[in-house]
Amino acid sequence: MKRHLPPELAPPLARYVHAVEIATPGRMLFASGQLAIARDGSVPAGIEAQCDLIFANLDAILRSAGMGRGDVVRVNAFVIDRDGLKPYMAARDRWFAGHEPPASTLMMVAGFTRPEFKVEIEIVAAREAKP
Repeated sequence: MKRHLPPELAPPLARYVHAVEIATPGRMLFASGQLAIARDGSVPAGIEAQCDLIFANLDAILRSAGMGRGDVVRVNAFVIDRDGLKPYMAARDRWFAGHEPPASTLMMVAGFTRPEFKVEIEIVAAREAKP
C-alpha cells in the first residue's frame, strides 16, 4: 500500500493521509458502520467510551478477516456535535498509534437510530496479495 500526501495540497488537519493506493490483486474488507453496542447490549454514556468500544469491535471484525489495524486504508466517522470531535480524534489516534494513518472523513450528523448513540465509525481495510 502506498499512502499519498502530495506536496501541492495543504497537510491533513489531523493524523490521516489524503489517499491510500492499493495494488491488486488482494483482499478488501468493507465494515458496516459500527455503533457502541457491547455484547450484552449496553451502550457507554460518553463519546470517547463509545469510540473505544467501537474500535474494539472493529478489532474483532479485522481479526475475523485475518487483518489488523495496519490494513485499514479508510475510516469514516460520524459524530452528533462539535463537542464530539476532539474525543473521537483522541480515540482514533490511540487506536492507530504505531500504524500508518489511513485516509479519513469525519462528519457531524443530526443523530442516529437511538438517542444514546453519539458516534458511528466504519472502515475499509485491504491486504495486498503476496507474490
